[in-house]
Amino acid sequence: MMELKTDASIDAMYEAGQVVARALTAVREAAGVGVSLLELDEVAHDVLRAAGASSPFLGYRPHFAPTPFPAVICASVNDAIVHGIPTRYRLRDGDLVSIDCGAQLGGWAGDSAISFTVGRARPADVRLVETAERALAAGIAAAVPENRVGDIAHAIGTVCRTAGYGIMEDYGGHGIGRRMHEDPPIPNEGRPGRGLRLRPGMVIAIEPMLIASGRDDYHVAPDGWTLKTNDGSRAAHTEHTVAITEDGPRILTER
Repeated sequence: MMELKTDASIDAMYEAGQVVARALTAVREAAGVGVSLLELDEVAHDVLRAAGASSPFLGYRPHFAPTPFPAVICASVNDAIVHGIPTRYRLRDGDLVSIDCGAQLGGWAGDSAISFTVGRARPADVRLVETAERALAAGIAAAVPENRVGDIAHAIGTVCRTAGYGIMEDYGGHGIGRRMHEDPPIPNEGRPGRGLRLRPGMVIAIEPMLIASGRDDYHVAPDGWTLKTNDGSRAAHTEHTVAITEDGPRILTER
């Protein structure tokens, strides 16, 4: 069930969102050749602890998961699209990394993701990440009262498809509030003018997920969590928590 948030609730969600923003900034600054994904998870965990926040990721177990998620970030490298479990893997020169992080503070959740390269970046990876960020910006720009969920989906999908990238059709953004995942679902591709009408007080997580090869297919890795491209091509993932307001979209996880 979707809950419309008051201005005070949105302000509280902003505080949770800023914890996420600080965690992602710290992780990006710490990421470098030779740094392990587990070390990056600890960096994010330290930021959450210092803020008095908890992680909605840690211990999370949706219906499809064989085990509870064991970390406070998702760390997806190269051909991993989303939901990567942090491991002892040490980052290598040229790796493409996507980090997803959430925080629960004062009863409210924030959720955001970034993609970036480590060391010497491949031009194709730079283009992929820049397109993911443009798709996110387009989705946010469409998040205004009286638009519909399909307008956000169409804006994201248009940027991705025009650039020649693939989109996982059954994964996307979501409502967010007291819980990390709430109604409504926010697809990354769709028809404008369709779906739920956007109203002030709605808060949603908008999160494009792009596959470099242009294919849409993927598979679940043996860990039961990580979603990887079928053809080994690289992927990027960006996300912000956004409030729908009378004055336009308000990014609660802005860094």
